[in-house]
Amino acid sequence: MKTPARTRALLISLALLAFQIAWIAAPAYACGCGAMVPREGQRISVGQETSAVRWDGRTEQIVMRLSVRGDGRDVAWIMPVPHRASVELGDRELFTALDRATAPEWRTRHHFWPRGDDWPFDGASGDGAAAKAPGPGAEAGVNVVGRETLGPFDVARLTATDPDDLANWLKRNGFRLPSRLDKALRPYVDQGWEYVAIRLAPKESGATLGGELDPLHLTFASDRLVYPMRLSQLARDAQHLSLYVLADHRMETRSRIGGAAPKVTYAGEITDTSGPLARLAGSSRYLTALTQDFWQPSAIDGDHELRRAAHDTPYRTVFYEDELLTVGPGVPVWFLTVLGAAAAALTTVLLGLRAHRRRTVLPPPPITIPPPLG
Repeated sequence: MKTPARTRALLISLALLAFQIAWIAAPAYACGCGAMVPREGQRISVGQETSAVRWDGRTEQIVMRLSVRGDGRDVAWIMPVPHRASVELGDRELFTALDRATAPEWRTRHHFWPRGDDWPFDGASGDGAAAKAPGPGAEAGVNVVGRETLGPFDVARLTATDPDDLANWLKRNGFRLPSRLDKALRPYVDQGWEYVAIRLAPKESGATLGGELDPLHLTFASDRLVYPMRLSQLARDAQHLSLYVLADHRMETRSRIGGAAPKVTYAGEITDTSGPLARLAGSSRYLTALTQDFWQPSAIDGDHELRRAAHDTPYRTVFYEDELLTVGPGVPVWFLTVLGAAAAALTTVLLGLRAHRRRTVLPPPPITIPPPLG
């Protein structure tokens, strides 16, 4: 018995609705080098995360810009760091300066023969409030080493000897640490790392958290350039890393850590002498811009560690705009070439015919009949 078309359509609609509800209800706490922990019954996700990292061999700075969406009124963001970190608000104009410095170059590339969007194929011419901070709530294995309010953010700097203690601390402050995130944090505890726990909330009371947040600027001691990525293995969707690195030389990642091969989109000395980019760079004037895709986040097996590249070869992404080669008022060169070749061939034929007609026709030689024999 065949299912009526209307019934099939209804079943498909219900299946899609169920999928969307499941997607919305799923926790979205992984985001690049940090973890989002929403309150029970709320959802939050990171639409875009862009980070600038500056390292001078002794101190590392990370300026991070998050764009979030969801229905959460506040959320805890946890960032693991190898040493004690200071936190301040970042400069929004930094990322504008980075976009300007690393902007791709556009070049025009001409082609001779017409393509699908050129004449005659296309018929055209050929031109192409501040929320109230929750109480500290100390746990046996958690030490709150610092706490301050930065704009709309409540920042707590923590040390934790056990993820369970960190989970209890978050619970006392109104958040629940998911079990998968608990396990993902354990390697950082084993390595003696610390945490920056930040309560993100909209300035207006009762509003939901969304849009582009104020950048956060973290500074900590580090004898190696490391960018924490391990928590991204908890993400349910493919992840895209966009990272700007300021150092004395061109930098590269030591490994793929489970993702696609990182791509360099820009490398070179910065020319800014003032403004947020120059202030962050200081004496570290070489900028490397990297992107990387993680199609299977569960394959991420560690944190990114970056090292000096073999050469300080400059690089800038180049985009080509293909145009049909023309002369004068948009006349295709190929058309003139074909027309000229056809005219030359026709001229050759006509000259040949003319020469053939003017050639003198000689009469045939007289026929000599031999005399009869004897």
